[in-house]
Amino acid sequence: MDMATAESQGSDWVRIFDTTLRDGEQSPGCTMNVEEKLALARQLERLNVDIIEAGFAASSEGDFESVNRVAQSVKGPLVLSLSRTRDEDVDRALKSVDKSTRPGIHIFIATSDIHLKYKLNMNREDVLDAATWAVTRAKKHLDYIEFSCEDASRSEWEYMAKVCAEVIRAGATVINLPDTTGHAIPEEYGRMFAYMREHVPGAGKVIWSAHCHNDLGLAVANSLAAIGNGARQIECTINGIGERAGNCSMEEVVMALKTRKDLMGIQTRVDTRQIYPSSRLLSQIIGQSVPANKPIVGDNAFAHEAGIHQDGVLKYKLTYEIMKPEDIGIPSNKLVLGKHSGRHAFINRLKELGVDTDAVDLNSAFAEFKALCDKKKVVYDDDILALVTEEARRTSDEIELVDMRCSSSSKETPHAVVTLRVNGEEHSADGEGDGMVDACYQAIYKIAGVHPALERYAVKAITGGTDALGEVSCLVRDNGMTVAGQGAHSDIVMASALALVNALNRLKSRKEAPLKPTTDVP
Repeated sequence: MDMATAESQGSDWVRIFDTTLRDGEQSPGCTMNVEEKLALARQLERLNVDIIEAGFAASSEGDFESVNRVAQSVKGPLVLSLSRTRDEDVDRALKSVDKSTRPGIHIFIATSDIHLKYKLNMNREDVLDAATWAVTRAKKHLDYIEFSCEDASRSEWEYMAKVCAEVIRAGATVINLPDTTGHAIPEEYGRMFAYMREHVPGAGKVIWSAHCHNDLGLAVANSLAAIGNGARQIECTINGIGERAGNCSMEEVVMALKTRKDLMGIQTRVDTRQIYPSSRLLSQIIGQSVPANKPIVGDNAFAHEAGIHQDGVLKYKLTYEIMKPEDIGIPSNKLVLGKHSGRHAFINRLKELGVDTDAVDLNSAFAEFKALCDKKKVVYDDDILALVTEEARRTSDEIELVDMRCSSSSKETPHAVVTLRVNGEEHSADGEGDGMVDACYQAIYKIAGVHPALERYAVKAITGGTDALGEVSCLVRDNGMTVAGQGAHSDIVMASALALVNALNRLKSRKEAPLKPTTDVP
């Protein structure tokens, strides 16, 4: 009996297939290095997702290494690599997961006529043959095989049913029907699953999966419609990141099922208390803040401004809150530690906040915490999370910020002197600009020897008060490459410098890595 059949005969639940490390990373500015992917994969394991799509092994040596290391590091979830229907792709994907305790492969090819004609230059029989061949080849090496009909929502159902029947016969255990372009609407997308489950021979032997993009803002709604019509796997990403307008948001679909279990009658096995820590970790890694109005994890998700709402919530929370913030792991923002707190209390609090303490230099982090306590009157959970993440960024970067001095006056041009450590050697330069941040950036550009375009610069106070840690995110572009950077510090100019240095390290890493082939994927 194959794994999918065995699972389908057990208790009924919706499997969460997380593709943050693959599809999510394809979002502009969201590139992650190997160590960052490992940190996120470990958090996904704590989140208790069922499947991790760790990357596209054949696309580059960097992606192969990422998939391979994730496959060896996590033990609970299945670990998959994406693969086209090519022998080199299939072989590379299989090799990347061969040391996993629960390996799998995700094979895809387009089935819509528009993709066949304009992208693949193949006819329907060619696609059918390629799909069947790839699944057959993979089946010789492992049991868990997912097959995707790319652009399923724009494919002819009768032909797609034929393809699905053949790949099931060849050994596929999961069939994915992606809304690759975000074109579908819920009623239509749900009917497609109902049709396929009714007309495909062997439909009851496999798990049916939905992979929705958010171009029309319907990714979560379409995913729920698929579940209502028999899908038992949802492919999604943390914070909904991904190609173009993004993917189905993991936290939204999971909490929709949990909150409306009265209607849906089925849930996931996700530990929802790890949702907020997962969201924050991804935000810190990719240098992109979560919008305040983002459902579930945005800063305003549990905030009440209107007087009527405030009055109702004070009297009885359920008047305006359909979820409890504790259910998704939102920290209380109470004073948890201070300058008299010991190392043990600090480490224990990091664990409560979902931090992988094995991946943190605890001596350095505790020293930074003590220094922060001397600067701030109140230290919040979010301050601690930002501090630890910033410390991790500094220790892994080739370019480090050593010192920065800035001066500004209403009568003089702002001036900055910056010292960076580049590959172990210290270099200093000065710069002038329209403000202290601009002056600082000009000095950093001189030392780094690059002058990328600054496409985005944003400042956010992590916690309240004039002594709050400031979080700066920036997006820079150089020679067609776009990367994000992030920094946190009680001095906003210092946070700005840290963000740019972080972005330059990412840019350097991207330039050294082999380019990924341009290819459409589900």
